[in-house]
Parts: sequence; structure tokens; C-alpha cells
Amino acid sequence: MKIGFIGAGRVGCSIGKYLKDSGKELSGYYDISQDAAQSAAAFTGSSHFAQLKDLVLQSTLLFLTTPDGIIESTWNEIRTLPLTGRIICHCSGALPSDAFTGIEQTGACGCSFHPMLPFSSRFSSHEQLKHSFFTIEGQETAVQAVSNLFTSLGNTVSRIKGSCKPKYHAAASILSNQVIAVLDTGYRLLEECGFSRESAVKATRELVLQNIDNVLLNGCSQALTGPIERNDIQTVQKHLSCLEREDRQMYRTLGLKLIQIAEKKNPQQDYSMLYKQLANG
Repeated sequence: MKIGFIGAGRVGCSIGKYLKDSGKELSGYYDISQDAAQSAAAFTGSSHFAQLKDLVLQSTLLFLTTPDGIIESTWNEIRTLPLTGRIICHCSGALPSDAFTGIEQTGACGCSFHPMLPFSSRFSSHEQLKHSFFTIEGQETAVQAVSNLFTSLGNTVSRIKGSCKPKYHAAASILSNQVIAVLDTGYRLLEECGFSRESAVKATRELVLQNIDNVLLNGCSQALTGPIERNDIQTVQKHLSCLEREDRQMYRTLGLKLIQIAEKKNPQQDYSMLYKQLANG
């Protein structure tokens, strides 16, 4: 199996390097930016292609690691090429494999394959892939081939329904990207109290890490602490009174979610007054 990549960004470089270092054979890279294709090829010890057709003809498994917005147009460009027996796989978290319209008529088979991992760098994120969890859906032949490829390397690959892809990706974005917005808000509030950003991050390191560890070890309900879990209406009111409009709205929205978790942890506790305070505050 020779593996090619259409798109030489962070995802394409990372998966390609991971597979190459694991002893798999790469055909190489095509990208609208020849510089990106050349640097990806050099990084992975493979070839770069000036013409999309040439990469397709040299590959039996093709990963489309382009931005989501051009997956369908890229597919429309390659679907007219000889594809019999080839596996086409895109790596979008939000799009299902039916983005490959009419693939049955081409003799190829397709799937969508997504790593639960934030790719922050073209040239270092591959080091985390050996620990990564993947989801996959699509035509059976493609699903089996790609799943076997990665499970043979020790990864966990789980099937998902194509109809669930948008909600699945929303969940991944909340757990990854939107957590950053919450952390940034906390750091900024500490800066307003006189901390530097560096000292705010350092001071709260154990707070953040221990909280995440507690969630992973014990679940969200058991990990929950703080004034909302304690039903401390006075402290919550102090928080609301010192926050500006946008931060107050975020605190209220997240606080209402926390009440739902707190009710699971403390079913005997009456949170109705706190709920009204957050809903109307």
C-alpha cells in the first residue's frame, strides 16, 4: 500500500511522518503550494508532485488533508482520474464520507477518518499520534483497510455514524478549543488583579492540571467543587457583581451547566434559588 497526501499542512505532515516512521510506504504530497508539498516531502522522506494526477496514479490510499471547505471540490477534481481499487479518505471531523459524491461509480471506496488531537505544528504533532484516538465511518472496504492500518500501530479506532459527525466535531471543539477560551478568560481576570500573564499561568498550573486529572479519574460530577457545587449564593453573587457584561454572561451560562452536574452529585440539595440567580442575573 502506497500512501499519498493531498494537502501538506499540519494534519497531512503529521500523519505522513507518523506512518513513515512506523515503516509504511509513502508516495508523497501534492499541494496547491509547491513549497508546502516540497517541505512535507522532505520532512517525511517521500516525494512531492507538481500535478495532482501524478500523485493519484502513484497511490493506493489517498488522504485528503485539505481544509474542510475544499474537500468536495478536490474530490470533484480527482474523481475523473483512474481510481479503480483505490481508497480515498478525508480527515474532516465534521464532514461524513458522503462528501465523495458518486464514488461508487469510480471503482474506488471512501471513508472519513479523524484523529482526536490538536495539531499545533506541522513538524512536531506527529509525536503525539501514537497515543491518539481515531474515529472512522464510510464504505466497509475503506473502513476496514484504514482501521487495520492504524490499529496495527497500536491506535484505537472507533466507528461513528456519518450523521453524527457535526455533533461529534462540536464536542471535540468544545473539549479542545473552547476550553482555551475559558482559560484565557481566567488568566485575563488575574491580570486585572495585578498578575502578569506568565505568573497567572504559573500560579494556576496545578489548579488546572489537578482539575483535569480529577475529571479523567473520577468523572465530572465527582470532580466538581467550588461555590456552585456548594450552593453558595452569596459568593456567586459577588462573582457576578465584579464581572463585566461579556464575562458575566459566560459565567452565568457555564454556571447553569454546572448546576446540572451539581444536582447529580448532590441530589438532596435544592439549587433552585441559585438557578434563578444565574438565570436572571
